[in-house]
Formats: sequence, structure tokens, C-alpha cells
Amino acid sequence: MPGAGRLTTHVLDTARGRPASGLVVVLARCEPSDTPRHVLTRTRTNADGRTDEPLLQGDDLVRGVYELLFEVGDYFADVLPADGPRFLDQVPIRFGVADPAMHYHVPLLASPWSYSTYRGS
Repeated sequence: MPGAGRLTTHVLDTARGRPASGLVVVLARCEPSDTPRHVLTRTRTNADGRTDEPLLQGDDLVRGVYELLFEVGDYFADVLPADGPRFLDQVPIRFGVADPAMHYHVPLLASPWSYSTYRGS
């Protein structure tokens, strides 16, 4: 079923136990490996911690390597000291899309000091 797949994400703020609303998410394509990353979109999460639309869908989602960059440092700026470097600033997740007809959901669970991800549904 070519062209039926989609890429989605959501971010959960595990420090406060709620969706991470307003967090900046950047999607880039990382192939071929001998070329620079190509930024495809930059967006913010909504009140539910999700993007309003899929990051990619249909024929725009192709087989290859992508990177999601989550700007968690800015999101958690209100709970971190203003002086000194942030423990986490940008969280990159590089992943592969083998079958563009599938739904790829890449969530992020984050706090100012840790994060985790998985392939969701």
C-alpha cells in the first residue's frame, strides 16, 4: 500500500506528569550519508503534547534515515537554574523507516535530566 504510511510523535513531560505543550520538534532527513541533514519541518507540540498533523504522510514518507530533534532545554527552562549549562538541551532521535506504508510513531518521555523513546503505535 504505497503512500499510506505516516510519521507521528508526541512528548510527555515526566517531571510534571503531563503532555509537553509548546515543545519545538524538528524533523530532518539524514540520507544519503555523505550529504548534510535536510530539515523537512519545524513545529511545536499542541496541548496534548502532539503535533497537529503527522510530520510526514503518504508519498512524503519514504524509506530512509530520519532524525527528530526535540528542544527540551527551552521547554524546561522554567525549572532549571538560569546560570550554567543545561543537562539536556536538544534530544536527537535518529531512526530508520524500512516500510513507508507503515505508521511510525516516535514518542519522547522527557524530564530536565532524562529521556526515553520507543516505537509506538
